[in-house]
This record gives sequence, structure tokens and C-alpha cells, in this order.
Amino acid sequence: MKPRTRKWPRLLLTSLPYLVHSPEDRSAMLETLGVRSMNDLLVDIPQSLRLESLQLPNGLSEFETMAQVSSLAERNHVYPDRLTFRGGGIYRRFIPAAVSAVTSKPEFYTAYTPYQAEASQGTLQAIFEFQTLIAELTALDVSNASLYDGATAVAEAAMMAYVHTGRNEVLVSGYVHPEYVQVLRAFGEGRGIKVRKGAEPNKKTAAIIFQQPDFLGLLVDARQLTQAAHDVGALAIACVDPISLAMLAPPGEYGADIAVGEGQQLGLSPSFGGPHVGFIACKRELVRKLPGRLVGTAHDAHGRRGFVLALAAREQHIRREKATSNICTNHSLCALAAAVYLTYMGPYGLRQIADVSFRRAHSLADRLARLQGWEPAFPERQFLNEFPFRVPKARSVVRKLARKGILGGLEVNRWFRELKDVLTFTCTEVNDPQALDELMAVLES
Repeated sequence: MKPRTRKWPRLLLTSLPYLVHSPEDRSAMLETLGVRSMNDLLVDIPQSLRLESLQLPNGLSEFETMAQVSSLAERNHVYPDRLTFRGGGIYRRFIPAAVSAVTSKPEFYTAYTPYQAEASQGTLQAIFEFQTLIAELTALDVSNASLYDGATAVAEAAMMAYVHTGRNEVLVSGYVHPEYVQVLRAFGEGRGIKVRKGAEPNKKTAAIIFQQPDFLGLLVDARQLTQAAHDVGALAIACVDPISLAMLAPPGEYGADIAVGEGQQLGLSPSFGGPHVGFIACKRELVRKLPGRLVGTAHDAHGRRGFVLALAAREQHIRREKATSNICTNHSLCALAAAVYLTYMGPYGLRQIADVSFRRAHSLADRLARLQGWEPAFPERQFLNEFPFRVPKARSVVRKLARKGILGGLEVNRWFRELKDVLTFTCTEVNDPQALDELMAVLES
């Protein structure tokens, strides 16, 4: 018997791409917006950053495309973790295999927003554990389900202070991460919030924002800054390094109202800048101003404990102009990685990591100080595992190290003009003693 065959409709080339809207629909929407083309919607993106097309030949098979893309990727210069001495907010740390073993489970990896509590108990419990760990780490009453990164966490905390105090100025004290400040200014423009640098708050100040350790790796007097904020009725916002809290006093101990930070060091790789995870914790009286969502526990009719979305301001979804924040989501998978990392390491493991990083950074600083013309940029200031050095011909030094396969210090002059020829060096547990010897051998040659 001759097999029956089915004639499939012929697809035109123009019908292959998946487009949600027809050309007519798109034209109607553009007309409603008062613009002529999609490019008119991209005016805020510099032309130099726009990618018109991929540099790939047409008509390649999947195998050929992957070969081409792999060839392009090989042009990237990837430095070994142990020979990376640059931080500036993103750090190379050892990530235990347990982290990926949990985060790669399909139940977590493919899950979306846990709107249905009865179907999302695992995801909700994972978020609850993250919140608990961050609250314990910062010694504050409550933490939310996570934010996008450290920069948006700083901005969200400033919005909380603005709404809570009714004041329209935030004070940035000392060397706070410059990119965090840029994001803070962007958020502030829409709310009419003035961002000012300095250390003397006044009756218009909603909050003092400081970083501990600061962007250069130096310790600040967090207790004094917190007291200065409270003396004028402002909030104290501490932007903290989570690993440092194994050695330093947590924000809750010195009276900070809100603690924020970047959680990349907690089980996440640098990944060319993301995705990472931000965290935010606060005192109980500020919980209603907390952005995003909050997972809590509840009990059913039989007394069994379960996990639910306990708190999320409805203004985040409706009446959005009245909301403290319009953040309606969180980085659950990255937060899960952080929760696994913190649970796996425990308080003693975290302390050991911080201690090893501290010792190696101080050992490196002592050795660098012996080089001709090299000196600490702030010799009177203390640091943990990141520190600034004034270096003769800093840019040439960085290039010399790069040629030898070593990622050297970060040139901070690009953000702070007064810090000409200043490099910040970083050490973590992945920079073994032999790596320090290799670095010094190149610098001494």
C-alpha cells in the first residue's frame, strides 16, 4: 500500500520570525505614542551602543552558527580567578558545587512567580530562608525576597527614606560605589529627590547613605554616621559587603535603619556584570515601606505550616504613582544561590573566608609598600580585603600585568579625579600564596 503523505503549507521567508504584532499594529501603536519609528523610542541609548545586526553570514546552520560564535568568544581574554586582583564591587570567590546542584534543579530553575502558594511551596520556602539569612546577617528585623543588584537596592532604600520622612534630600557620605550613585540619581530624578555628597546632614535630609567598607575598601565610622543621621531625624542606610559581616559589626548592631548590598559574592559568578542579586533589610517600623515582596508563614485548618506571599504593597500593582516602589518581582534563582551558599558555609565558614581574605590582602599590601614609589593612598585608614595604593604610572602597571595574564588593580581615577594614579587591589580566598608571588614577580621585574 502506498503510504499517505500530507502536503505541508509552504512558509514564506517573511513569515518565519515570530512577531507578536503585525506591521499595521505596530504603526498604530507608534502613532499613538507620537513617534515615527522604533528608533525614536531609543533616543536615550547612544548610537555607538546600538547593535544593528549580528556579524554573522546569512544562511548558516545551527552547527555552523555555534562554531562562528565560539570563534568570536575565543577573542575574549579570561583571567584565571587566582590571578585576578581586581574588585570594585564584583569579586572572584570560590563557589561550592552544592550551589549549582540545587539551583539547577528544574523545580527551581524553571519556576516563575509563586502567585499560587499551594503549588509553589518549595520556591516560597527558599525565598523565606533567604530572607531569614539576610536578616540574621545584618542583625535587622526583616528582609525582603531580594532585589536586582546592589545599585537598585541603594536606590530603593533611598525611596523608603523619602516616603518615610517626607524629606526630599539624601546625603551620600564618602566613597560610595560611583555606579550605585548614578542609579540613585536616576531614581531620584523621577521623584524630585536631591542627591548631595557630604557628611553633614540637615533638617532636609531624608537619609545618610554610606558604604562599609567603602568603594576603595576602607572602613568608615558607621556608628558615628548613623548617629549623625538620627540627630537630625534622618534614616541611616548602610550599604554593606555581606562577607565582611563575618568580621565587622552588622548594621543592626550600630543602629542603622536600613541595610542594603550586592549579594554576588554569595555563590554567584561575576558573569560579566550579572545577573546578580541585591538584598535589603530594615527595622520593623519600616516594613510597610519595604519594596518588592515578603514571604511569610501561615497555618492551614489542620495546623500545618506553609509559606505564602505575606506582604506586598498593592500600590506596586495599582495606583503605581502612589507606590514607594514599582519593583514587583525579585531575583529568586540568584537569591536561592545565596541562601545555599550561606547555609553551606555557615557562620564559621564565612568567618574563615573573611579571615583568609583579610590576611592575604594585608600580606600583599605590605609587599607592595616595599616597591619603589608605591605607597598606601590612605595610610591612616584600615581595610579588610581591598585597599588603594598610589602607583607610579598606574595605567602602564595594569597593562604590564595584563600581558602576563594577571588582572591587576582597578584604576579609580576614572570616577574620582583626586585619586590620580591610584589602584585598588583585592584579595579573596582564591588568590593563593603562589598567585601573590607571581604578581610580585611581575611587578619587581
